[in-house]
Amino acid sequence: MKPDLAPALIAREERERLLAVARRAIAEYLLENRTPEPVPSHPPGLRHGAFVTLHIGTRLRGCIGRLDSPDPLETLVAVCAVLAASRDPRFPPVDPRELDTLEIEISILAPPELVPAAGILSRLEIGVHGVVVSLGASRGLLLPQVAPEHGWNALRLLEETCRKAGLPAQAWRDPEARVELFTAQVFSDAEFPARPVKAAG
Repeated sequence: MKPDLAPALIAREERERLLAVARRAIAEYLLENRTPEPVPSHPPGLRHGAFVTLHIGTRLRGCIGRLDSPDPLETLVAVCAVLAASRDPRFPPVDPRELDTLEIEISILAPPELVPAAGILSRLEIGVHGVVVSLGASRGLLLPQVAPEHGWNALRLLEETCRKAGLPAQAWRDPEARVELFTAQVFSDAEFPARPVKAAG
């Protein structure tokens, strides 16, 4: 598989519904201490990856996801939304009073492709590819939208992904390192405003 292949496109109505799912899951967790209920998994081979990113204005408020999961996409988005609001170690948990100002962004990931370090700089396209760097027990991931938001070039993106993993900036050059590229379909409240969702009660 080539890393420039995008994940299967999700229709507008489904994108809006997934944003509403994420918002409802966060509201139910914060207001009622309810967590998303598990549902039957997809058959083997049908796997998704997804990240949910939370902002308040221009300020990052949380971001957590999974590179792949056997869970149905709706369940995966709901779980990641709750974790982003409550378990991102970089931030305190979202306060219920922040719900009205919370902006949600969802990234649906295509399967990553392993790329040799020798050719990574010529393959990596800023704004298109996200990066995963793994070495030993350490792994870091940065989404495709992160580099253009910070004005990074391809080299800087690789270095920052290494730092995200807690590794030296040049660890991606290590012969034992595993460097993968992936693409993502990204959508947010800004493009597809989710209708206000009240927690069930």
